[in-house]
Amino acid sequence: MSTRQVAGVDLGGTKIEVAVFDDEHEVLGQSRHPTPVDGGPSDVAAAIMIAVAQACEEAKTKPDDLAGIGVGSPGVVDTLSGTVSGARNLPSWEGSFGLGQALRDKFGVAVAVGNDVAVATDAEFELGAGRPYQSILGVFWGTGVGGGVVLESRPWHGRGAAGEIGHMVVRVNGRQCPCGRKGCLEAYAGRGAMEARARKRHADGEHTDLFKIMEKRGRTRLTSAVWAKALEQEDKLAGELIDEAVEALGAGIASACNLLDVEAVIIGGGLGVRFGEPMARRIEKEMAPHVFNTEHPPDVHLAGLGDLGGALGAALLVRRAGG
Repeated sequence: MSTRQVAGVDLGGTKIEVAVFDDEHEVLGQSRHPTPVDGGPSDVAAAIMIAVAQACEEAKTKPDDLAGIGVGSPGVVDTLSGTVSGARNLPSWEGSFGLGQALRDKFGVAVAVGNDVAVATDAEFELGAGRPYQSILGVFWGTGVGGGVVLESRPWHGRGAAGEIGHMVVRVNGRQCPCGRKGCLEAYAGRGAMEARARKRHADGEHTDLFKIMEKRGRTRLTSAVWAKALEQEDKLAGELIDEAVEALGAGIASACNLLDVEAVIIGGGLGVRFGEPMARRIEKEMAPHVFNTEHPPDVHLAGLGDLGGALGAALLVRRAGG
């Protein structure tokens, strides 16, 4: 049996998750690092290189012995060149950077790069909660709010930026989004925007234990675990911001379903996975008033692959390319 190993890199706004897989999609080695908060694209690439090397060490292999490395990255991805543009949830990444080439130069193996949420959605379609369906919408709720689309059993990428559900407008002239526009879903539900809102309200004198929890856990940002702990402690500000996020998610996801009429919605991402099944049901309830096709509303599922979906989807990119 062939055991050509592939590394999958899930590049997110707060973490870099790398896993080395065998042909049966079994994990042989893993590594997780915080995403750099300053510097620029080259610093992020350097952090990925360290994480890949560590995952390979755990898998008892070397990076240059891999069949290839797949990367799921935020932003607009040119899959042919491996260039990533406009990844605004990463430090100083407003322009373009040849991420694929940087990794090829370092390790000397094939590298395939795709949009992070698109590859995670593809993994859910092939191996996770999306398997029973021919059309799905993946919604990955984390630092931002990303989306991926599969139609008639094929990924739909448009011209490279399809699925950007986080930048659907849920409120005309609404809150400023990290992308610079107003009223986007991400401005209300993205973890980065929620943190900015929490910091402002806390600075204005509103009580919250969010930042005490953050410091106690040795974090510098409000991670999914921090939000979950705050909700568990019934923190009022955290509860209000999550309620607002869920309301916006319901409206945005339902609107996307009205356009595409997909069979199912898969909820993933750092916050989605952390909050689990009860939150998926809350989002489904918030979708209901906005769904046009009330006779056949989409099924709503929690991502079946959990935290590994992004890395596994990235690894599938290499397999498809012949790695």
